[in-house]
Amino acid sequence: MEFPFHVYILRGTLQCADGHYYVGCTSDLTQRMERLANGGVHFTKSRLPVVCIAAFGFADKYKAFDFEKYLKTGSGRAFMSRHFM
Repeated sequence: MEFPFHVYILRGTLQCADGHYYVGCTSDLTQRMERLANGGVHFTKSRLPVVCIAAFGFADKYKAFDFEKYLKTGSGRAFMSRHFM
């Protein structure tokens, strides 16, 4: 099954000591990763290079948006710390 919507988690490889993750949602993961890697996104531009540490596929865009929103909450940040630090 192919998933048309993705939620991704990025982390800066050089400034990882700041503990910042970048969480986003997209319908074209390849194009979005290229844009992020080329400095086309303001938040990640100063944290280059960035690496995608996780990507989750969803068939329903609203479920993808809900998961992205969750990851940006305190509980979601705790989830990322437990699983990706």
